[in-house]
Amino acid sequence: MSSRPSENAIDRIVASCNGDLHGALRALLLVNEQLEAELQQLYAAVALGGPFEHGSEVLH
Repeated sequence: MSSRPSENAIDRIVASCNGDLHGALRALLLVNEQLEAELQQLYAAVALGGPFEHGSEVLH
């Protein structure tokens, strides 16, 4: 295993896909797409003055 944390994470992801690099990339792309969708939902909530409007104590 590599010593850098990011390289260790890559090694774990590939290992979880039984060494299949194509499968590991597919899994990472799917996770990235999900995170992007969640980020868009967050942007939409903020734009509509959701729970993150100025002065809200939701995050405190």
